[in-house]
Amino acid sequence: MTIHAIRTFGDPVLRMPTKAIEDIDATVHNLARDMIETMYDAPGVGLAANQIGIGRRIAVFDAQDDLGPRVMINPVIVETSGEFEYDEGCLSVPGYYWEIVRPGFARVQALDLDGNEVEYAGDGLLGRVLQHEVGHLNGELLIDHLPKRVRKKALKEIREDKLGIN
Repeated sequence: MTIHAIRTFGDPVLRMPTKAIEDIDATVHNLARDMIETMYDAPGVGLAANQIGIGRRIAVFDAQDDLGPRVMINPVIVETSGEFEYDEGCLSVPGYYWEIVRPGFARVQALDLDGNEVEYAGDGLLGRVLQHEVGHLNGELLIDHLPKRVRKKALKEIREDKLGIN
């Protein structure tokens, strides 16, 4: 097993939409295993492949619901509803948390490691994690969900921190 470095804000791979996985082979199984280890080591509740520099459409998550880690291959959000504001962070923007408004409920269709169609659905943390990780695979970051004024301030703060300006 390999723990990968997590790419952080400013790395262009985070803004690139990922490519679908056509063949679920040993390489994909090994990648999923490494991603789960990396997620737990970080520690986090989800991780998308582009967060470790791999432009493939696979994400892992553990919604802390006693079901353990799960894998989503080629996930697509098929339903959202409601609204939920939550203090959200991201492994690719470490040390920052913002009140993010997202739909409260999400339903995702994907493939599992055996190539079977699976569906994950829920509200609260599960709904948020599903949306967050699929967003990563689409080239989005959590700051994209901030109101314009808050996003502008957040970007300034992140840049200043990266440059060591305080």
